[in-house]
Amino acid sequence: MSGKTFWVIATLCAIVPLQAGAQSPNHGEALANVLKGLAPVSALSNTTEGKVALTANYKVTGGIQTGTIQQPTLLPFPQQQQQALQDAFITGGNFADLADGLGTTLGDGYIARAHYVDQSHYTKLSQAVTDVIAYANGITASHSNAGKYLFGNATTDGKTPASAEEAAILKDIHGETDIFGKSYGFPAGGPGAGAFGNARPFQTEPGTVTIVGRDYLNLLSDNGQYNRGPKMNLVNSPSYPSGHTTYAYTGAVVLALLVPERYQQMIARGAEYGNDRILMGAHYAMDVLGGRTLALYDLAHLLANDPSYTDQPVKGAPRIKDFQAAIKAARADMTTALQAACAKTMQECAREDTGRLNNPAANEAFYAVTQTYSLPVVFPQQANAQEDVGKVAHEAGYLLTIAFPSLTLDQANQILTETEGPGGGFLDNGSSFGVYSRLNLYAAAGKAVALASALPSSAKRDTSSSPEANASHN
Repeated sequence: MSGKTFWVIATLCAIVPLQAGAQSPNHGEALANVLKGLAPVSALSNTTEGKVALTANYKVTGGIQTGTIQQPTLLPFPQQQQQALQDAFITGGNFADLADGLGTTLGDGYIARAHYVDQSHYTKLSQAVTDVIAYANGITASHSNAGKYLFGNATTDGKTPASAEEAAILKDIHGETDIFGKSYGFPAGGPGAGAFGNARPFQTEPGTVTIVGRDYLNLLSDNGQYNRGPKMNLVNSPSYPSGHTTYAYTGAVVLALLVPERYQQMIARGAEYGNDRILMGAHYAMDVLGGRTLALYDLAHLLANDPSYTDQPVKGAPRIKDFQAAIKAARADMTTALQAACAKTMQECAREDTGRLNNPAANEAFYAVTQTYSLPVVFPQQANAQEDVGKVAHEAGYLLTIAFPSLTLDQANQILTETEGPGGGFLDNGSSFGVYSRLNLYAAAGKAVALASALPSSAKRDTSSSPEANASHN
């Protein structure tokens, strides 16, 4: 796409100011379940397995950041570091920085309509797409932020004490705040640590490799400016879970649902964005796994139209009572716009990709190393057990059926069960939330496409939003 075409189309899009941080939904059942799901990290020092995992978390994080642990990244390591610097910027209004997962042609078509003009203003593809993005991002971001402070210092914002119900989440499992700060020798308020707990890798690790280059807005920058300021100051921001990773998987899954032809590539893009937070020195491997799990859990419940997730007040977004319907309306707008840009079918346009995500084998290999980061087992009873997703987290199947509506919810959950990753990780304690830490959406999407393609046309029906499918999960 030429620069002239980019700006001609841009003038047709309404430039709107970037919304401020999302307002937290009511602290009810949804938030409580997320905080309980994330809480096992706070009890790691209570067991030998947990202590070993904490040590590994520190070593793996430092090894990835410095390059001494070599990963099959999507780009050569120096180039991947540059990508990490670009990924420090969050395009929360339109997910523009994730759109390269859509491929060269579709990605360019999307960016022409939905891009950032500067750090405060962005354009949008349509109101339906913008509303879905704002609502989903607002829900997951508020939950991530609440987790940061609860596990950092048992507050809601660093200073305001958490509610009795939230404080009880830690007490009930004999958990402690500031698990990373205390374990790595940088307790909250101490020299070199932040004020609110869970000091970040750039504070606790013996050395952080400096990355210098151009950021997302093409300004000369470095990772220090995005860690310590002035561009983004994380010094007093608790590390767990990773808000950037929460954002990345929220955006990756939403765009995958809007463009199912690029589902696997979008999931790989989400994994890359999360992994790039480690390269920046901003997050531990456990932070990234926590952010991914939170995003998938929240999105599944949104897609199931769980009443504790729908019709919530989110700043900058309308109340959405039927998220499935909202996704479908947004997909229709997306298809119309991107097909017009490409002048071909979505399937044909999706295959046009000369970017770093055009190699399925490379995508699969990279995603595989981010599944667990080779962290050791914490819950041995879960390690060798295959968890039946349909029984433990029935709503998880919506992550596939909304994109591949010829599948039933039971078929989708069976696929998720068959493709799930290793068990027993630090979040996989047998809970419904813990199951999401094992989901391998990259592998699951591949299997979903194969199964959907094999179904006879008479069996291809949209059951994802039927009353029967929703009745037992709302």
